Amino acid sequence: MDQSKTQDDQSSRPQRGFGIEASLAHDIVRELALAAERAGYRTFWVNDEANGDGLAALREAAAVTTTIRLGVGAIPLDRQGPKQIASRVEELALPAERLALGVGSGHPAGGLERVSNGVAALRDAIEATLVVAAIGPRMLALAGEIADGVLLDWPAPTYVVDATSIIARGAAEVERPHPWVGGYVFTAVGIPGIVKLRKEAEHYAAIPSYAAHFARMGVQPMETVAYGEAAAALGRGLAPFDAVLDETVVRAVVANEATTAIGYLDVLHAAAPSTGAGSSL
Repeated sequence: MDQSKTQDDQSSRPQRGFGIEASLAHDIVRELALAAERAGYRTFWVNDEANGDGLAALREAAAVTTTIRLGVGAIPLDRQGPKQIASRVEELALPAERLALGVGSGHPAGGLERVSNGVAALRDAIEATLVVAAIGPRMLALAGEIADGVLLDWPAPTYVVDATSIIARGAAEVERPHPWVGGYVFTAVGIPGIVKLRKEAEHYAAIPSYAAHFARMGVQPMETVAYGEAAAALGRGLAPFDAVLDETVVRAVVANEATTAIGYLDVLHAAAPSTGAGSSL
């Protein structure tokens, strides 16, 4: 076998993560985590909300996987402080070598200071990859200064280029390596999923910080997503994100998300990268 050709083939594969709601039943989380690992995804992501414990969901994912990275995107630091987060990572025995620990400001007031202090405290406490969730320019610049990775939410492909430049300038200011940049791309397959996706977009558009985010990018929320009535359309929808992100996180949106893994598996397989996609997160 031509080894150089094999390496070229691997480097050309899209780097994708797969994301779900942390509030899903744990048996569904385990099923999807294992399926994502087998399908060649780089990272398995969960969110963290009042009704969905991201770290607890990752414990379930860790129990059935061995190589895929495990990401939480992101824990609001106004709800859980760094000491509490570090304690829970240890309590849940999450594998630090695979953990991408995402944090965000939560409430905008005092957010920059909260994230700066929180990341510093977490870096002293645990060995995980530290990821900052950012949408505004000041948080992007801060993330460049302090984070190992940056997670964009509802990004337009055209905006990723601008955001990456801001992150790079932040890193250059303190002479540190350019962080990895990933983006949550909300993704649906089939009419029921697309209907749910539109409702999700409307929900975020009504949140002031996200309304400002969409206005700053000059796009409507549905211009930041990937969807299709048939699975084949997803490749075309995700390609612009793959071209500008280090990792495209396929954040699956399905109509029956609380009761079964089937809808998630449809998106997972439709958007899967080639088996064996590597990780440099």
